[in-house]
Parts: sequence; C-alpha cells; structure tokens
Amino acid sequence: MHHIEQVYINGEFVTPHGTERFDLYNPATARVIGQVRLADAVDGERAIAAARAAFPAWSKTTKQVRIAALQRMHAAVAARHDDLLAAVVEEYGAPASRSAWMASYPAEVIAQAIEALEAFEFTTVAGAATVEMTPLGVAGLITPWNSDAGFICGKLAAALAAGCTAVIKPSEMSALQTQIVTEALHAADLPPGVFNIVTGRGDTVGETISRHPHVAKISFTGSTRTGKAILRNAAENFTRVTLELGGKSPTLILDDADIKQAIPLAIQAGLMNSGQACVAGTRILVPQSRKAEFEQALAQAQAIEAVVSGDPRDAKTVVGPMVSERQWQRVQGYIQKGLAEGARLLAGGVGRPEGTRDGWFVRPTLFTDVHNQMAIARDEIFGPVLCVIAYRDEAEAIAIANDTDYGLSALVLGGDSGRARRVAQQIHAGRVLVNTLTHEPKAPFGGFKHSGVGREMGAWGISAFMEPKTILG
Repeated sequence: MHHIEQVYINGEFVTPHGTERFDLYNPATARVIGQVRLADAVDGERAIAAARAAFPAWSKTTKQVRIAALQRMHAAVAARHDDLLAAVVEEYGAPASRSAWMASYPAEVIAQAIEALEAFEFTTVAGAATVEMTPLGVAGLITPWNSDAGFICGKLAAALAAGCTAVIKPSEMSALQTQIVTEALHAADLPPGVFNIVTGRGDTVGETISRHPHVAKISFTGSTRTGKAILRNAAENFTRVTLELGGKSPTLILDDADIKQAIPLAIQAGLMNSGQACVAGTRILVPQSRKAEFEQALAQAQAIEAVVSGDPRDAKTVVGPMVSERQWQRVQGYIQKGLAEGARLLAGGVGRPEGTRDGWFVRPTLFTDVHNQMAIARDEIFGPVLCVIAYRDEAEAIAIANDTDYGLSALVLGGDSGRARRVAQQIHAGRVLVNTLTHEPKAPFGGFKHSGVGREMGAWGISAFMEPKTILG
C-alpha cells in the first residue's frame, strides 16, 4: 500500500494542514492501492506566499541560469523514468502501447522548453520603442489525471523559463506520479519557493489558486466546465489565463482517401490514451458514397474488433481501463444513450470486454447511422466510443466538422494532399493534422471556442507567462 503524507512548499516536504485522506485505486483491478493526504486552502495560501517571496529573485535571473535549472530538472526527471513507468501502469492503467511514452514525455517536454528558451528573444525593437517581455508573477498550474507527470513538467518548465514562480495543483487521482515527479524536481536543487506542489481538491486548493489576488497567471488543463469556473474566478483580479479544455475532434475522411491508410489512422486517433484524450478523433466523417465500404473496414477483424481492451501489462493491450468507476459509468451511460438515440452498433457495446472482470474496462465501441445532433456526437465522452457520420459533399463535411462547441484538434485524411490541406484550412480548430498523427512541439497548441483560451508549447508557451512592456525615449 502506498501512503503519501506530505506536500511540497518552499523547498521542503511538509505535512499539510489538510487532514482528508483520498483513496488511490488501480483501475485494472478496482482495488485500493494506497492513500494520499490532501492539502487544503491553508496549504494553498502557504504555497502562494512561498512562490510570491521567491519571485523577485527568480524573475531577475539570466537566461543562462534558467537554462541550467531546466537542465538539472531534465536530468532528474529522466532518472526516474522506470519509477514513472510503473506508476502510470499501476495508478492510471496506461497500456504498454501508451505507458512508455507517458513515462518519457515528462523529461522530453522539459528538453523542449530548454530549446525554446535558448531561442527566445526577451527584448525586441518596434520602431523607436524597445519591447521587453516581463514575467507576470506567481503562476498557478492546475493539471489533470490523464497525463499527470507530463503536464506538471511542461507547464512548470514554461513558467520557469519565463521567469515566473509556480504553485502546482495536480489531480488527487494521480498522487503516485506526482510524488515521483516532486522528488525528482526536489533533486534538481532549485531555489526554495520557485515551485510548490500541493495535491488537493479543485474546490479547495484549486479554488484558492484561481481566486487569489497574488496569483498573476493560471494555466489549466481539464474539463470545459471547470475551465469556465476558473475563468469566472480569474476575472475578479484580471488574472491572466491559459485554458486547454475539452474536445470532440473530427476525423474527416475525404472521398479520395486510400482506405488501407485512412482506417488505421482514424482508429489510432479515436482510441489514443484509451479514449481518455482531449484531442481524440471520436467523430469519423465519411462520404455517403463510400459509407458502407468504410463501415465494413472500420468494424472488421483488422480494425475495431482487433483492438484489445484489457490488462495494461499485456503487450497486446491497446485500450486500458477507465481511470475510475465514475468514468466507467459515464462511458457506459453514453453507449446506452447512443443505442437509445437510434445509432447502429457496429462493434463493442455496453459491459466489459471478454476476459476482464473486476477492472474498469470498456469495450471499444463504434456506432454508425449517427447524425451530428446526437449526444454521442456532441458531448465529450472521454472513452473509446467512436461514431461514423456520413456527409454528401466536401462543403457538408466541413460544416459538420465545424458544427461543435469545441475546436481543439482535427484530422483530415485524403489522397490529394493539396486538397486535404485546403480542407484543413477551413476547419475551426487550434490544430489540424493532415494524413499524420505526428506532434510538433515547436508549434502552438490550444483550442478554439469551448476548447480553451491561449496557447502552450514552444515560444508561445513561454510568452503565455509574460506581458510585453514598451519603453520609449
């Protein structure tokens, strides 16, 4: 059993003021594997005070000093790769196809921040003026459970590169990963107070951070509902915000697509991270003229039916368990809702996959005869539930793709790459991939509409923690 009894404030592991214990589960067995003692509002206040006290000195550090600090962070996090790998399997249920990436990404994202910082221009000339990029102050970083260590390291590296200090509130459901990352960052020997990590609930620690007058910037990744609440709280103090929220991403397959190339990409886009990904391409748009062909290809033994959902330690597993019983119930509810709405089931359905018993496993599910007003086509389910939507022509395909409250990511698949790019330019999303699932860390990442505010990654991620100051004369 794991017992996590401390948080990290002002360069030290300390016993929190909060006394609530939160059970940690292995989602593959649905059994309790430990407890974490949660921070409360008092701990949040202490962490903010520590970050505020450390800000004047850190904000005046040179680029070289910050790069050296990030390099120490990178080395320390990389050294804990195997521990992180074990934690993401045990605590999150990430399958072998995903867990290796989740264990290496926290160090990789720090390396990406170092590269961005090395090229970053803090002072530029605009006509007769000098423009200086200045750090905002204390940054509140609120991270989700679906890639805990990666989000902590990515947001913190960008904030420190900009000259901000930070208070981090990770998800209480990811306490094992948080503990490993915290120990690694402590080993990097940064000045006390430059970063603080307080695991607690959103309605206590998160609320304290988002309302606090001494927090100048909030960077949040999570649900659109919580993002709206943070935006309302931040408005009182004009706190700057970056919000990376939900998605209902389209995978638009054009009528000239090569079916053998398109189908594997469409399935990977929809089922990534066991469907628990904000960028997952869960709406698959296919031409009416080839609908039956694509339905058969998507549902056949080489596609959805071949996707193994089960034990994350099995190398054959592609879809692991849902993170919690609550999330499992949510996904089951949407599968039932899809059936009730009249969608036709091509694969999967309610219940657990064959061969699984106790864990929060879901059958990879594919619906067709779906129209874009159904709940399964409009709501972010956050599980391995895909729907096929037919369109008559290119204009209607683009209209369906854009007919959503969200706008985080999209995928366009087609034989004529020039045409596919022209279609991509008409989709309202912060990132549109064309015939690829490759990620580019130098490019900005974020959403349109209800998918968020602002951008992360690369130079844009550093700039998000700064304001330009114009000096004349």
